[in-house]
Amino acid sequence: MLLSERKEWGRIAARRFAGLLVWGGCAAAALLGVGAASGAEETVSDGAVAHRRRPQSINFPAIPNQRAGTNLALKATATSGLPVRFVSLTTQVCTVSGTTANLPVAGVCTIRATQTGNMTYAPAIPAIRSFTVEAGAQLQPQTITFANPGAQTVGTPLTLAATASSGLAVSFASQTTGICTVSGTSATFVAAGTCTIQASQAGNGTYAAATPVSQSFTVAAAALKSQTITFNSPGAQTVGTPLTLAATASSGLAVSFASQTTGICTVSGTSATFVAAGTCTIQASQAGNGTYAAATPVSQSFAVAAKTGGPLTIRTTSCPGGTQGAAYAGCTIMVTGGTAPYRFSVDASGSYPPLPEGLTLNTTTGAITSAQIGGQGTYQPDIIVKDAAGTEATVQITFAINGNNAFAANIFPAGSIFHHRVDFATTGLPVDKSPAGPMYSGYLPESIRVFFGSAAYANFPNGIPMFEVPYNQPDVAVATTVYQSYYTSGPIPANAPVEGTSAATASGGDGHVLIYREAGGGNPPALYEMWQGIYQGGPWTDSSNALWPDVSSNALTPQGNGTTDAAGLPVAPLVVNADEVIGTGTPTEPNGAVEHPIRFTLNHMLNYWVWPATETAGVGSCKDSTGASIPTGNLLSQSAPPSSCTMSGAAGEIYRLKASVATPSCAATSPQAAVIITGFRNYGIILADNGMSGGLIGTPDARWNDDDLSCLTSITLNDFEPVNVSSLMVNSDSAATK
Repeated sequence: MLLSERKEWGRIAARRFAGLLVWGGCAAAALLGVGAASGAEETVSDGAVAHRRRPQSINFPAIPNQRAGTNLALKATATSGLPVRFVSLTTQVCTVSGTTANLPVAGVCTIRATQTGNMTYAPAIPAIRSFTVEAGAQLQPQTITFANPGAQTVGTPLTLAATASSGLAVSFASQTTGICTVSGTSATFVAAGTCTIQASQAGNGTYAAATPVSQSFTVAAAALKSQTITFNSPGAQTVGTPLTLAATASSGLAVSFASQTTGICTVSGTSATFVAAGTCTIQASQAGNGTYAAATPVSQSFAVAAKTGGPLTIRTTSCPGGTQGAAYAGCTIMVTGGTAPYRFSVDASGSYPPLPEGLTLNTTTGAITSAQIGGQGTYQPDIIVKDAAGTEATVQITFAINGNNAFAANIFPAGSIFHHRVDFATTGLPVDKSPAGPMYSGYLPESIRVFFGSAAYANFPNGIPMFEVPYNQPDVAVATTVYQSYYTSGPIPANAPVEGTSAATASGGDGHVLIYREAGGGNPPALYEMWQGIYQGGPWTDSSNALWPDVSSNALTPQGNGTTDAAGLPVAPLVVNADEVIGTGTPTEPNGAVEHPIRFTLNHMLNYWVWPATETAGVGSCKDSTGASIPTGNLLSQSAPPSSCTMSGAAGEIYRLKASVATPSCAATSPQAAVIITGFRNYGIILADNGMSGGLIGTPDARWNDDDLSCLTSITLNDFEPVNVSSLMVNSDSAATK
């Protein structure tokens, strides 16, 4: 009942409390479908004039059973002649819109008819009718007959045919639109493969939807016509004189050209450019289309003579960079003038580096190539060109190579001392109070020195490189000439990068070679290191080497045996590299972390070592609590330290940036340095060798920003404190921590 009706009936009820018999009569009438009269006339007022309203009643005839899924026109009249309104009292079975009842489902439908009256007629008593809605009639089944149309061909249309037992029209749809499409009853085949088409009939008020029927069949490619290319040799050419190429295809389609000898000639469209003397090979091709198959390519080779006369000039001034471990994009040294033929070489005087490890220079064409770059960092070799008359020209070319050193994070387990935090806030590790622990006081004013970077140092890459090889990298002979040797053969490739390059090693440089062999073939990952490694055209020689045959374990080298650095430590996991600093970010927005102590040097170390070092090469001596001298060249205990020492700074000592030292303001604009400074606080620096005091060791890498890294020089050695890590040690022969 509407709100206005409820209010009106409330007023009537209040006035007719005594009329119970009348209301009883009304109820009886409602059950018969006839609304009782509203009773005696009523007096109402509109605020100015009183009116008497006449009674009225509703006649709502009985409704017979109906069928679900149909609509019913509702009919009822009021004795006043005023329109009657209908509302469903069982909306889950039937709904009403105006005078139409919608009967979607089977059940009992109850509908109420009302008339609310006006200024002349009082509201009528509502009339209610209920009736049964029966389930709809059962739809008849139908089936589809759709025969397989058999194999078809791309480009040939097909009219589809299928029938339904109901006689109703069948519709079609492609299930493989990449092979065939359907519009109405027409199928179009666009590619070779298997076409699947589905026939369907949705049914109507008499027939239920049919089960769809699909047919799959083969679509073959249309037979393409053959074509041939006519491409005549253009004959001998000259460096610097362009040539317009010409060739035709029997199909009439355009022919394309490509140089097979880019060191001699290059092609752009139909224009050939001759850049060096030699034999140029150009290939003509036609790829075909929907009608013609690709033509067999035709190549022509011809001589290119040098342009003689004028001064001998090297036109190439730069070459592309690259990434360690990847193939090189290639570069050709272009020459004009002089007298052909030319000879190309790299200055081997020692004043310049060779090409990055892995790159080779063709001595007759000037082409620089590599299947795999081994080097990293910035190289500035001097390229020499000599013509037939003996005239020479030189050019210094920069090769900027990105490192590929993410593997270093896997050297030694995550729980080893080489990956253990040492900051007091996280670990509670105390300051080492041993007289052997602090750096010598005379070194403390020294600033951090950045011994790595992007820019070449005196033409050579700056830092210690490292390289990863596969588990099945062949072993080659290794001969050690000076100090200890852990192996006489190892997986050292010809393109292994050498610290300072082979030119620096030949003149007495450290020449570290660090090779990480990945796990596989039943073997664990291993670390091979050499000091003053020199490639001998197959085998290698070194002045000393060291081997960690399983770096998934914590085993250290034997005490006192030495390695490739003075402290008997591994080098590779302790040098900072660009991959760990950059992380998943970019060189300008790095987001990585240094999670190991970074290798550094002092002018002199103490002539003892502490865990995790295994050797030393230092000066000074210490005494025990009885005043007796402790033999030099031995392990000192941080938990039972000496009572006095004539020098300090033991090999293997870890130093952390003091918590009281503020981060330099330059770190705000030096994001690479900021990552490294955080590493100073959390993992520290580890004393590994003799050298310039404060020398911080990292990898050479074209991604370093040297201006950014210069922020590290704002920190002095006095900003660090030694850390007592003895509580972490399991034993001195293992890097494992408690």
